[in-house]
Amino acid sequence: MTLRTVPLRRAVALLVAGLLLSGCGTLARPQGPPRFADSHALVVPDVRMDAGKLDDLEAFDAQMASRLEGPGPVAMLALSGGGANGAYGAGVLIGWSERGDRPRFDVVTGVSTGALAAPFAFLGPDWDPQLRDAYTGAGATRLLSMRNFGALVRPSLFSAQALRQLIDEHVTPQMLAAIAREHATGRRLLVATTNLDSQQTVIWDMGKLASENSPEAHKLFKEVLLASAAIPGVFPPVLIAARDENGAVISEMHVDGGVTTPFLAIPEAQMLRTEDAGPTSDAMHALYVVVNGRVAPNDGVTPGRIGPILGRTFDTLSKASLRTHLNATVAFSRRNGLQMHLAAIPDNIESSVLAFDQQTMTALFEMGRKGTSHGGAFRRLDDHEVMLARPFTVDEAAIPEGLKPRARPATPVQP
Repeated sequence: MTLRTVPLRRAVALLVAGLLLSGCGTLARPQGPPRFADSHALVVPDVRMDAGKLDDLEAFDAQMASRLEGPGPVAMLALSGGGANGAYGAGVLIGWSERGDRPRFDVVTGVSTGALAAPFAFLGPDWDPQLRDAYTGAGATRLLSMRNFGALVRPSLFSAQALRQLIDEHVTPQMLAAIAREHATGRRLLVATTNLDSQQTVIWDMGKLASENSPEAHKLFKEVLLASAAIPGVFPPVLIAARDENGAVISEMHVDGGVTTPFLAIPEAQMLRTEDAGPTSDAMHALYVVVNGRVAPNDGVTPGRIGPILGRTFDTLSKASLRTHLNATVAFSRRNGLQMHLAAIPDNIESSVLAFDQQTMTALFEMGRKGTSHGGAFRRLDDHEVMLARPFTVDEAAIPEGLKPRARPATPVQP
C-alpha cells in the first residue's frame, strides 16, 4: 500500500474528531504523584535545566554568560518550531553552507522541529546531506500517513512510530560521537521540551547526554528529540524519568517545546537584564534566529465552521506568542550589544505545520536554500529597524513550484 500524507483540511477534521473521541485514546498514568514502581529507572544527572527552578536557571545563565564573556565573538543559532515548515530552516542552513560563510556556531538551540535539525546544524556542513534527507526524503512524508492514525487507542491523532523511526535513522552512533567531541571543545547543543505536569520549559544539554557514552543516555537523547517534536494532539507525549526534590524517581509528561517557547535564545532570567554593552559592531556576538513559519498577521475571512475556526485560532495564538518572544529578544539584544539576525518564511507564502508531503517540503527547502545562498534570507535587526515594520515577502515569480501565494485579504482563509 502506498503511504499518503493526510491533507491539511483532513488533518484539521481529524483533530476535531480526535477531540470528540478524547475519552477513547489514553496514556495510563496513576493519579497523584506519578511515581515509578522501579526505583532504578534511568535518570541521567545534570543534563537538564528546569525553567521553574532558580538553581537551574542560575546555572544556565552562568553557562551562557561564560560563553559570551570569553575571548572573541560568539555565534549562536536558535531554530524554532514549525512542524513540516522545518524544511525551510533546513534549506536555510544548506544554502548558507553553499554561500561559504556559515559560522561554526558556539551555541545551537532547537525547539520542536528545530530540535530535530539542531544536531545537524551543530555538527556543520559535513552533515548537510543527512539534514536534507531528513526533511525532503520519504521518512518525513510518513509522519501523518493513515497507517499511523490511532486516535481511538492513543491520546493523539497519530502514533509516534514514524517519527521515532525518522529519529532512529538519523541519530546514529557516529552522530552521537561527533556531538560528544564538539561538546568537549566547549560548544553547546541545547533542546527544549515542555513538561506538562509542571507547565515549565525544560532545557536539555544534548552534548552532555551524547558524552555519557552509554546506551541509556543515548536512548534518552532520542527520547528528548521525540518529546520536543511531539505536537500535542498530533503525536503522543513522552514520559521521561526524573527525580523530585526528595530524590524519588517520578514520571514526567513531556511534549513539544514550542508550547512554552517558540525558540530558545535568551534565558528567561536574563530577559530583563539592562546592562548597556554599547553599540554593535562587526566584531560583536551574533544571534541568528530561524523561524520555521510566518511572522506577520495575515488578513482573511475565516469561514464559520469548527475546522477553520480552530485552525485560525491556533495560528493566531502561535504568531502572537512568536512576535512577543521576538520583540523581547530584540530588546535584549539592543540593550546588550548583541547583533540579531532573523530569517522567516515569507508572509505571502502559504505554508502549514501539518503539510508533511514531499512536494511541499521540498519546495520550502528550496526557498530557504536559494534565499540564503543568494544572501537574502536573513534580516539584521538593530537600532535602525523597527521590529517587523517590514514584513518578510518574496516576489511571486520567485515562488517555487509546489508552493502558492498567500490568499488575498478578501479571500476566505484555508483551514
